[in-house]
Amino acid sequence: MDIFNEMDPLLRVFWLVAIPASLIFLIQSILTFSGSDSGDGINADFDGDLSGNEGEMQLFSFRNLIHFMLGFSWFGISFFHIIANPAWLIGLALGCGVLFVVTFFFIIRQIIRLQEDNTLNTSQITGLTGSVYLTIPGHKAGKGKILVSIKGAYHELDAITEAETIETGRAIRILKTVNQTIIVSPL
Repeated sequence: MDIFNEMDPLLRVFWLVAIPASLIFLIQSILTFSGSDSGDGINADFDGDLSGNEGEMQLFSFRNLIHFMLGFSWFGISFFHIIANPAWLIGLALGCGVLFVVTFFFIIRQIIRLQEDNTLNTSQITGLTGSVYLTIPGHKAGKGKILVSIKGAYHELDAITEAETIETGRAIRILKTVNQTIIVSPL
């Protein structure tokens, strides 16, 4: 404590901000990587969401406050002995805190761009080809199963045919979808 009490008051403030911010950031990181951070109720929303997005893209959130405090405090600690003018040091530390928040926004925006909607919409599969997984009885006598590749993912779907029985392994073409029932024909 003697070392802490003998510090310059500005450096002491930087340390008082850096230590709790770093501990909270460490806890947030552990919770994020373990998957335990969803629905934590810690994110505050003060109607400051300037981007119109939900979730991680809120301007005023607890997570962004921690990122700002990390950039501000560790910049101040790192450059305290290099930048002699306290006003310049505080100004640059504030800028670094803002830079941390902007960097976080950029990283999250890039992650969001990687998301892909693979929800199966059966109305858009007309004309696709696939193969019979389980024999499809002929003349709409019952359902069989087909395998179809949609956006690079294979889906197993129930299907009927108006033609003769289609055996397992045969290639098919999807003719239409009626009330979530897929009608196919052999190729």
